[in-house]
Amino acid sequence: MGAVLSALLAGFATLFRSHMALQLEILALRHQVAIYQRTVKRPRIRPADRMFWSWLSRRWAGWRQVLVFVQPATVISWQRKRFRDHWARMSRAGKPGRPPISKEIRELIRKISGANPLWGTPRIIGELGKLGIDVAKSTVDKYRIRPRKPSSPTWKAFLKNHVTDLVSIDFFIVPTIRFKLLFVLVVLAHARRTVVHFNVTENPTAQWTAQQIIEAFPWDSAPKYLLRDRDAIYGNAFQHRVQGMGIEQVLSAPRSPWQNPFVERLIGTLRRDCLDHVIVMNERHLRQVLARYLDYYHRWRTQLSLEMDAPRPRAVHPPDRGRVVEFPELGGLHHHYERMAA
Repeated sequence: MGAVLSALLAGFATLFRSHMALQLEILALRHQVAIYQRTVKRPRIRPADRMFWSWLSRRWAGWRQVLVFVQPATVISWQRKRFRDHWARMSRAGKPGRPPISKEIRELIRKISGANPLWGTPRIIGELGKLGIDVAKSTVDKYRIRPRKPSSPTWKAFLKNHVTDLVSIDFFIVPTIRFKLLFVLVVLAHARRTVVHFNVTENPTAQWTAQQIIEAFPWDSAPKYLLRDRDAIYGNAFQHRVQGMGIEQVLSAPRSPWQNPFVERLIGTLRRDCLDHVIVMNERHLRQVLARYLDYYHRWRTQLSLEMDAPRPRAVHPPDRGRVVEFPELGGLHHHYERMAA
């Protein structure tokens, strides 16, 4: 700043000097500048010097001809930087970012994620939504406790539109503690991802499978379409019974499980959420485990495909209803949450 003031005072003093004296002073200053350029490679320029030359560049058209210690483009860049810094300070005047969430909600996110290591962020968001708490995905990602072992990647259905009265069926195998193989048949209604029927057997036949369809759809509740694969278990007895019920069968291509994605997704969910964490004793034990899990699945488990609702729609509990209470399911493998008055 002292150098700038000295220059301004010197410029003011030239108003009272003769023309010859000014020419001699200019000659002396230019000689000194030439010596300065030969001996100093990089001059030290302070903020006040930059402000002075930015001001001078707006007041005097011939400033480029006398500038020697930096390039004219440098002075222009100084002015642009001052402009950017000014508006950066203006934009930081308010409080940045979204308002912080309360400590109670942060602790609840950690509690839910810690008690349910198989849950991902969307499941936690759906559970919080049923408790009347709306949070962003980034907030849950920030505060949830992540398990050491990464969870399986989520399955994404490629069918965007489906018929409301379409159901699909499929078998999957579960080994017991004595290495016997049990066959589980599931019948899934696509509209609300509801398991309308399941059963377990050690020796599946076409007659047994046809009987399961009758038990799944008694009287006049049969769907219009039935999606299945080309397994030989669906023999003549099964096909005749289904045709007699007025159901049209839709067969997937050989070795193409992705053409029956809804029931394949359900089977994967049954394994990841339940059967991969249970040792099955026998047929009766497997039927009990599946019944308990499907009760939890229908009543409490939120799903992306249902806009974070359960197959049986759950009511939203507003915060004024009471505190959040945790209820274990399947011996603590999963939990559901409700608000209850103190």
